[in-house]
Amino acid sequence: MSHKSDIEIAQATTMDPVEAVAARLGITTDDIEFYGKYKAKVDTNLLKRLEGRPDGKLVLVTAITPTPAGEGKTTTTVGLGDALGHIGKKTVIALREPSMGPVFGVKGGAAGGGYAQVVPMEDINLHFTGDMHAIGAANNLLAAMVDNHIYQGNALGLDPRRITWRRCVDMNDRQLRFVVDGLNGKANGFPREDGFDITVASEVMAILCLSRDLDHLKEKLKSIVVGYTREDKPVTAGQLKAEGAMAALLKDALKPNLVQTLEHTPAFIHGGPFANIAHGCNSLMATRMALKLADYVVTEAGFGADLGAEKFLDIKCRVGGLKPSAVVIVATVRALKHHGGAAKAELTVENLAALEKGLPNLLKHIDNVSVQFGLPAVVAINRFPTDTEAELDLIRAKCREHGANVALSEVWAKGGEGGVELAREVVRLVELGQQHFHYAYPLDVPLKAKIEAIVTKIYGGDGVDFAPAALKEMARMEEMGFRDLPVCMAKTQYSLSDDPQKLGRPENFRVTVRNVKVSAGAGFFVVLTGEIMTMPGLPKVPAAESIDVDSTGRISGLF
Repeated sequence: MSHKSDIEIAQATTMDPVEAVAARLGITTDDIEFYGKYKAKVDTNLLKRLEGRPDGKLVLVTAITPTPAGEGKTTTTVGLGDALGHIGKKTVIALREPSMGPVFGVKGGAAGGGYAQVVPMEDINLHFTGDMHAIGAANNLLAAMVDNHIYQGNALGLDPRRITWRRCVDMNDRQLRFVVDGLNGKANGFPREDGFDITVASEVMAILCLSRDLDHLKEKLKSIVVGYTREDKPVTAGQLKAEGAMAALLKDALKPNLVQTLEHTPAFIHGGPFANIAHGCNSLMATRMALKLADYVVTEAGFGADLGAEKFLDIKCRVGGLKPSAVVIVATVRALKHHGGAAKAELTVENLAALEKGLPNLLKHIDNVSVQFGLPAVVAINRFPTDTEAELDLIRAKCREHGANVALSEVWAKGGEGGVELAREVVRLVELGQQHFHYAYPLDVPLKAKIEAIVTKIYGGDGVDFAPAALKEMARMEEMGFRDLPVCMAKTQYSLSDDPQKLGRPENFRVTVRNVKVSAGAGFFVVLTGEIMTMPGLPKVPAAESIDVDSTGRISGLF
């Protein structure tokens, strides 16, 4: 096993020219725009030409509730894609783009790990093809047009105290969470309280990722609510005539980005909405394109099955008419022992008691996938050298009782070869064809009922307590005609409940909804529970301190 860092492994790999990666999918150079030798954008018109083609099989990778021990969801996704290639399946991987803020903060890079990575990993983790910058520019253009409208006479009667549209920047910068701007006299605008979100939390990101084409994108941008009048009427980007210019900034960002894995499997990396605030999956455009070009498409959704997978299935699949054929639930022995109460320092020591205590978390995620959504699931154990046979046997036995097989995954150390067992089980599930896919709730019920369905069915809670502000806002939104939209829960990723301290499979809990807002452009309600940040901060020792570049332009310290 190599002890090289992820970036050293990536830099030691010889990449194929991106036109060769495209050619393996039948994409000609007429359909791609080159961003250097190893990255390209694929023309959205290709999707129109492929319309008559049957779709490949969609495989979703999700995970248990995340822990500091790490689960390796992206690594498993990349390795599974490579492994499917090993057993003769034409495969495309569809992933989110990393946000630069977390890259410089705690998380480091987000392009997989070990011998299961997408490359060029430095580019993917930094500016890539400029999509994040385009989304930030479109978001901030709308913010500028809002304040300019007020400055120029405020014909729409926007209440400056009720502007809901915030500026954004793709960086972890807590100083910008709450600001006062427009100071120093009349010529400099109208003084008001304001704030910044990180770009991946912007509604523009969610819209880009749920748009079917450029016209659909424009329609969705037009519907963004930027604030309210004193008479409580919503004011939209369409009323400000902003959607055309915003779409012009986003026209290239809408095109999926094509790269490759270390083993040259084609990968679309496109869009990256936050999973504990927005819907946490890559773009609908990239997923639909991948399905037309491959037999198997492996994609992932952020965090555990209670967050990313729930939103993927209830929001993205609904909007895009998608139906997954199988779901992979990633877990590690270490993380399950953490859920069972083992201290972080003791996770490498065999501890069957802690593992047994932590296993209900995994079993709840299996239940969510197979019972609540009616999809076949396989558990992928991302194997570590310290895992013992007794621990692995215990997981196998418990999962079998819940109707899910376990496959060991060693893709971090061995690449695609280490994921062949997992790939064979995925293909077996797909070919069995036992999908009875259904959503967690219908769209035509009251908002309250949708939230209660997610909390009781998916989280395993006893019910929901609504703060007075939330009840008032829900009644107001339903009066305005916002009703038949899906729900996007903003909740901690660290627990099935809304309390990050409750590990494992908590019981006898209720979830408190403190407020609800509508992302009318994206087409969902955002339901706020707990203290969810839309602008993270940097840690005491940011990853940025270890990142460097030498005189030849070679980057180091990036994971």
